[in-house]
Amino acid sequence: MRLRRVAIVGATGAVGAVFLKLLEERAFPLDSLRLLASGRSAGRAIRFRGIDHPVEELRPEAFEGIDLVLSSTPASVSKTYSPLAVQAGAVVVDNSSAWRMDPEVPLVVPEVNPEAIAQHRGIIANPNCSTIQMVVALKPLHDFARIRQIVVSTYQSVSGAGQTGLNELESQRRALAAGQPLPPPAKFPHPIVNACLPQIDEFDADGYTKEEWKMIRETRKILGDDTIQVAPTCVRVPVPMCHSESIRVETERPIEPDQARALWKQAPGVELLDDPAAKRYPLADQAAGRDPVYVGRVRRDPDDPHALLFWCVADNLRKGAALNAVQIAEHLQRHGS
Repeated sequence: MRLRRVAIVGATGAVGAVFLKLLEERAFPLDSLRLLASGRSAGRAIRFRGIDHPVEELRPEAFEGIDLVLSSTPASVSKTYSPLAVQAGAVVVDNSSAWRMDPEVPLVVPEVNPEAIAQHRGIIANPNCSTIQMVVALKPLHDFARIRQIVVSTYQSVSGAGQTGLNELESQRRALAAGQPLPPPAKFPHPIVNACLPQIDEFDADGYTKEEWKMIRETRKILGDDTIQVAPTCVRVPVPMCHSESIRVETERPIEPDQARALWKQAPGVELLDDPAAKRYPLADQAAGRDPVYVGRVRRDPDDPHALLFWCVADNLRKGAALNAVQIAEHLQRHGS
């Protein structure tokens, strides 16, 4: 499949910036690049491969002559514009929540279910950032011993809320350092500086947040098993970049920690950092700007031979968003589907 005329929707956002960086770093083959964003960003210029590219306003006619769209917008914008891009002849890799649970749209992590890409009808959904890193780490365990249950607590950086999340943390840090009153929170429900907020997105009647339901539903869809029990608690922490996760996984047959380590050493997209004696384990500041999903603190549940616990860290703007989408696009280029 020739996907060399590329458009980035949301080009001026946090994920859009990483799209551009990765296309350049990975020498993605393209003949033309169109940068699309809201009207307030139109007219700006962004440098890519030594050339300034103008930012154009996102309009229905903007997809004419485009083969591939990498999109990172609010779900409402994607619902309107992604079908228009498909009608114009493009394949859309969409980073919003708009299409993830649509039964006609594949939800893809290339290290986990690349075969699903071939099922697309013009739109391929990128999973939620916290789900992506978890399923990359879980895939080799699931293949080896079949997962029955996952209990996960996330420690999600403010960049998961976009540039406004980063700005809010920084403004509160500056106020705190200057001894001034904290500015009122706008993006988060409470001040994020010096706090861990056990709420990401809105609550439902049962007390779960939308972010937690994303992890439940998306994990089952990606792994292709609706019987897997997923119990998440999603927490926002005052860290600029990278999401961390504490995961307990129960499998049908036991996996020894050394077996799990051996599986992860061979798994695509995973890097093992697990040396307690040397205090070596994944850290958010060390994972920032890097591609792998890092795994460490591997240990068995002392009361259940079928359960392992581990710590998982990844850059949420790279593997948790832009990199996963670019990997899908690369697969389309290589395999022609």
